[in-house]
Amino acid sequence: MHKHVVRRVREIQHELVELSEKIHANPELGWKEFKAAEWTAQFLERHGFEVERGYLGFPTALRAVFGSGRFRIGLCAEYDALPELGHACGHNLITAMSCGTAVALADLADQYDLTVEVYGTPAEEGGGGKIEMLKRGAFQGLDLAMMAHPGPVDSAEARPFAVGHHHISYRGKSAHAAAYPEQGVNANDAFVVAQVALGLLRQQLPGSTRVHGIQTRGGQAPNAIPEHTEGRWYVRAETLDELALAEARVRRCFEAGALATGCDLEMTPESEPYSEFRTDARALEMYVHHAQKLGRRFDAPAEHATMNRASTDMGNVSQLVPAIHPYIGLNCYPDSNHQVQFAEHCVGAAAENAIHDGAAALALTALDYVGSHLQNERNEYVGQ
Repeated sequence: MHKHVVRRVREIQHELVELSEKIHANPELGWKEFKAAEWTAQFLERHGFEVERGYLGFPTALRAVFGSGRFRIGLCAEYDALPELGHACGHNLITAMSCGTAVALADLADQYDLTVEVYGTPAEEGGGGKIEMLKRGAFQGLDLAMMAHPGPVDSAEARPFAVGHHHISYRGKSAHAAAYPEQGVNANDAFVVAQVALGLLRQQLPGSTRVHGIQTRGGQAPNAIPEHTEGRWYVRAETLDELALAEARVRRCFEAGALATGCDLEMTPESEPYSEFRTDARALEMYVHHAQKLGRRFDAPAEHATMNRASTDMGNVSQLVPAIHPYIGLNCYPDSNHQVQFAEHCVGAAAENAIHDGAAALALTALDYVGSHLQNERNEYVGQ
């Protein structure tokens, strides 16, 4: 089985690399991944999958299916990029690995009683694509959901923060900054007050809480008091319950900016909250075993492996069905995700090795996972 899977992935390696590099060279933001979704659909159709484009009404989502067995294995493909940074999180590699896994499993679908499903999931970078898909019925009934995510080093267990994404808007009143300043209501000052309040709040927050963001609009001219400012802020915590408590305190900081300046505040969620991750320990143990046989190592210093704390909407999927989300290393630390340098590592020899090893290890994990269920059924039958 091991040799067959590795051989099959190697046979299609050039196609997987081509798919990855096309997506990498054509970065598309969340909900706009039209090229990436179509290239992914075409690849899977060439290998015998039935593809539903525009899955569940989302133009850049897809579901591809091979086989009709009892055991449903779901592979998640992410393909959105980051503004200005391109594929600095390596989603091009995720798509290639999930597609490679699916094709390797398709060869053994009859033998293992499998239904192999690939989900093209838009807008992971803050848009919560998987959450929106969950709300419309995606992923229901899967026996195992999987994906592998690139990082600077290999790290097996995903331990992401729960996260809330917020759009902040202050509205005040413009005025000439020198001639009539008393007539203005300064929306930029509201942000200054809020950020000072947030800085003071951090002393009282749990050590694992993260609050960070950017101001995306600060004003129009230095001699005009800004009447409209905007920003995007994230709040992260260990669990959704802890997140709710932290978000309430963060909201009061933004309300303080409005109160102090007289501005109107709008604080609206950009997506539903991303959940913490619930790892299927048995499947993860199988993944580590096979990844190590392929030459992967999980002994990087802990401070190099913290990409496993990054938030993901795959956490919400893990609350519904058994799931794993290991990180596969590009051996590039200290270059890490969401840096321009990391985007450069997402093509080339290390990236190609990651595609091969990730696809093979995930496929072998699925076969072991299903095989253990079949063995348990046989044991129960003999014991009757």
